[in-house]
Amino acid sequence: MDRDGVINRNRNDYVKSWDEFELIPHAIEAMALISTSGRDLIVLTNQSAIARRLITREAVDEIHERLAALVADRGGSIKAFLVCPHAPEDHCDCRKPAPGLFYRAQQELQVDLAAAVMIGDQTSDVQAARAAGCEAILVDPLGKLNLPDGLECTVVSSLLEAARVVCTA
Repeated sequence: MDRDGVINRNRNDYVKSWDEFELIPHAIEAMALISTSGRDLIVLTNQSAIARRLITREAVDEIHERLAALVADRGGSIKAFLVCPHAPEDHCDCRKPAPGLFYRAQQELQVDLAAAVMIGDQTSDVQAARAAGCEAILVDPLGKLNLPDGLECTVVSSLLEAARVVCTA
């Protein structure tokens, strides 16, 4: 799953510390539900704030450790956090909508991409999932996102709703 906009609220000035990391209601519950359903929970996240020197990789890792602890407190687990630290102008192969993070999950964590489901809040999340051969669920709480023609996926209003879809699939 994606992080910003799915697990925590997006910020125009980027999440730069745990104090700025504002969880979306029921996000921890949803992540625990997915991970206790027999699925591995992996967070794939673009973090261009690292390239912009607004936050260090160590600080991002600390945020992820604290998030993982909250999920563990609810009986769940996050298998891994895969981070793209690049800015869009770097044109790397790991920044969504490129599928590089998905291929890393396949190689490093033995993820079966054909059986995987990406939960994201941006068209780029869906595009990356599709490029890697994954299903996708788009979290669109306001119902305002329009997918380009030919790009289809399940659309839900919350991460908790997405978790319920994943767990019944």
